Amino acid sequence: MVPYVAITKGITVTVRPVYIDRDSDYFEKRFVFGYFVQIANSGDAAVRLLRRFWRIEEAGGRIQEVDGMGVIGKQPLIEPGKDHTYSSYCVLQTFNGTMEGYYTMERSGGEQFRVAIPKFDLWAMAN
Repeated sequence: MVPYVAITKGITVTVRPVYIDRDSDYFEKRFVFGYFVQIANSGDAAVRLLRRFWRIEEAGGRIQEVDGMGVIGKQPLIEPGKDHTYSSYCVLQTFNGTMEGYYTMERSGGEQFRVAIPKFDLWAMAN
């Protein structure tokens, strides 16, 4: 799994995508991709992940946007020197595409800021 990395204000986001062949179906145009995310805080203050925004683009140009609270139902607090990891998935109608986005984070003083999620490639049969 190739890692994709972005660093914003002391927060490092690393994404590792993978094609999930067993859940995909070529004839139904259903291509399933998993991705593993690590969010590491190298700053000197704790941050809370409030929201996430994803922009998913398929090979044919179809774009989906996903905007919502937290990640997988959580709004984790990430202390300095610690990280939060999770995994999720998306389903495309094409063999390949890309995902990118951002997290909205909040410091203990109430300052909110965006943290970039690196643009990463999704390729069927790439494993």
